[in-house]
Amino acid sequence: QLQLVESGGGLVQPGGSLRLSCAASGFTLDNYVIGWFRQAPGKEREGVSYISSSGSRTNYARSVKGRFTISRDNDKNTVYLQMNSLKPEDTAIYYCAAGRLYTLMSDAYNYWGRGTQVTVSS
Repeated sequence: QLQLVESGGGLVQPGGSLRLSCAASGFTLDNYVIGWFRQAPGKEREGVSYISSSGSRTNYARSVKGRFTISRDNDKNTVYLQMNSLKPEDTAIYYCAAGRLYTLMSDAYNYWGRGTQVTVSS
């Protein structure tokens, strides 16, 4: 069974950092573009970042550029999202997803995890 599992979320103060992980089971991630998305209460799901299968190509939403870094370790079948200088507006459920296209559009992704909660608050 193909499965993605996010971890690493939690409560952090403004200005703090978190590293999210996206681990796959049942398939290997190295054939897929992996995207990170987030959804805050009452808001639509937003594309945050994606990384190509080799890791050579990445992209970020304007709202997180310069603060978040996506990376992958195909040997560990895991993708990471390092989040620095966190702001209260980063509060959301964060999801990872696997697809074939270089895009931040969620409709292009085929496999999804269940999400991990990130709360930025003092």
